[in-house]
Formats: sequence, structure tokens, C-alpha cells
Amino acid sequence: MLFAQKCLYLSRGMQKRMEIDARIDELLANLQPITLEEMLDIRLMNRTDTKFVTNKETMARLLELAQGKYYAQFNEGCKIADYLTTYWDTEGHKFYLEHHNGRAPRQKVRVRTYMDSNLTFLEIKTKNNHGRTKKKRVEVPDQEITGEGGNEEFLQERVHLGMADLHPTVRNHFRRITLVNYGKTERLTIDYDIHFHNMETGKDANVGPLVIIELKRDGNVFSPVLDIIRELRIKPSGFSKYCIGSVMTNSALKQNLFKQKLIKLNKIANKHL
Repeated sequence: MLFAQKCLYLSRGMQKRMEIDARIDELLANLQPITLEEMLDIRLMNRTDTKFVTNKETMARLLELAQGKYYAQFNEGCKIADYLTTYWDTEGHKFYLEHHNGRAPRQKVRVRTYMDSNLTFLEIKTKNNHGRTKKKRVEVPDQEITGEGGNEEFLQERVHLGMADLHPTVRNHFRRITLVNYGKTERLTIDYDIHFHNMETGKDANVGPLVIIELKRDGNVFSPVLDIIRELRIKPSGFSKYCIGSVMTNSALKQNLFKQKLIKLNKIANKHL
């Protein structure tokens, strides 16, 4: 009897997840499209970035309330983009520990493939003492980067390390929706279905229904989505895909400062409206 009840519970949970996914697809289809070419006009020269964490159920409510206020980025015939990212670090996990220890400025090295357009870039992200993040990148043929084609010089100039000092550590795959307000003064990225594979330990993990939202807007101009976020009680929260993926797949890493973070993320993932 207990086994049957458990199976029924799991079946209901799966059905609900499928219903939420279908609702997200339906709401996204109803948003007016905006092309990548049109997105080029959105400069956001005095940009501020804020991250929020929620779950897919709340994400569906956000898409409901965004109707008539936001465009959805449309590329290669689809409003949902797939990303594949591999993070590189030193033997001593220098970049991971910089983040864990709250150091600023700090950097991350990654190779990101935009799977729908089949473009891949070697990227350096630098976060300064004022919380601002800058990204430099160079196009590469695929995820398996080498020191050829100027990659060695690119790394040495920006992180003062070369290919011999770095190795791939954590790979993630996720889906992204990008919204743009009608005034074209902000972009909202919504990342979900995030899966990790640790290339050092061989372990896999995922964040379940967790959703990462990042608001990029031009200074302090009016933001329609901020009112929506407040209405849905979505709280600002930092989230590093590299660090969370590392913690979830490599127990040997120093991670005491992330333990409370993981507890909080688990509560958000399983919270219902």
C-alpha cells in the first residue's frame, strides 16, 4: 500500500511538472517576438544587474503578468535558447575559491556554446569591487579549446594564466528565455532546467524546478517587471552556476559558506504559490 501511495505521489508530481512546462510554452508563445537584430539597439550603457531566484511555478505566473509589457527574444525559429558552458579553473580551484571567499575583484573562465546558432566563445568574466561585471570573449571553433588561434594570449592578458595552468572542471546545460520591455530599457534573462556534470569527479546534478532570473536595466529607469517581482515576492539572490554546480558535484571543495545557500535554494525550489 505504501509503495502504491508513493507511486501515486510521484505520478501526480510528474503530471504537475508537465502541466507547468506546457503552461510556460503557451505563455511564451503569446509574447510578441523581438529579433536578435532588433536587440542590438538596446545598449544599456549605464547598466545595473540584479539576480533573483524562484521556481518554475512562479516563473509561469511571471510570464502571465508580463503579457502586454514584454517582447520575447526570437532566434533560429525559437523563443527558448539552449546553452552549453564549460568552466575552467586551476588545479587549486583559484576562481571557485575567490568567489567562495567573497573576494573582489574576481574572475571566471568559461567556454560557452549558443547551441541554436552553433557559436562558441571563450569568455572571461570579471566582477569588480563595485559589483559590476564585465565580459570579454573571443570566438573559438568548439568546446575543446587549445592554446592556438590567440587563446593563449587572450588568457595571459586577462587572467595572467595560460592553457597549461587551466583545465575543465564543471559543465552545465540550461535553457534561457530573454524578455525585453516595450520601452527597450531592460533585458530579463530567465534560466531553468539547469544540469551539471563535473569533469573532475564524474558526478551529475541538477537544480530541479529552480529558476534564475537576471534583470539588466539602464540605470534606475522604471521597470515593469520589478512590480511583478514584488507582487510575486521573488527576492534578490546571488547565484553562480559555476559555484553551485561545483558544490553539488564535488564534496572535496571548501564549501562551508555555501551550505546555508543550498538550504535556501532548496526551500525556494519546493515553494508553492
